Amino acid sequence: MKALVINCTLKKSPEPSNTEALASVVARRLAERDVEVGSVRAVDLQLAPGVVTDAGDGDEWPRVQARILDSEILIIASPTWLGRPSSVAQRVLERMNAMMSETDDEERPVAYNRVAGVVVTGNEDGAHHVISEISGALADIGFTIPGQAWTYWHLGPGPGPDYLEEQRGRDWAHRTGQAMADNLHGVARALSVSPLRAPV
Repeated sequence: MKALVINCTLKKSPEPSNTEALASVVARRLAERDVEVGSVRAVDLQLAPGVVTDAGDGDEWPRVQARILDSEILIIASPTWLGRPSSVAQRVLERMNAMMSETDDEERPVAYNRVAGVVVTGNEDGAHHVISEISGALADIGFTIPGQAWTYWHLGPGPGPDYLEEQRGRDWAHRTGQAMADNLHGVARALSVSPLRAPV
């Protein structure tokens, strides 16, 4: 079984990413379940705007989508900015929109029988809003969203330290992230045994 984490931080490599750090907790738990976990930092790539699979002219989205379709588990990890998902997360979801019209050899939407979850960081409130926006989009595309397929870390409204600078709240975020990984893995296994059929 494979999982892909798409980190939607605004920070380019090699700058440390709070979002990547929390997502790694989920990734480690999945690895303990013998899941092969890969990751992409979307801001490092040339992802053209649009809602198509391949925008041509140097667009790097097609290889990201290929990795999504090679995985049973997808995790979108985003910081919170102005109470909303990052602009990079929005770009990724807009590119994934093309998947809604694509089907596999059995006429099922290509996202069917794949599970997805969300990781959110930020030192301001809005984590549940970000989770609901991203989860809702992933469900529209066709992913199965297990119960409690998310984790987040923040210290409430207003400015404050970042995840990598602060220990408060980490224990809860890590326990929730481990439960998230277990739920994603469990539902992915169930779908592998009893896959969804093509919609009538």
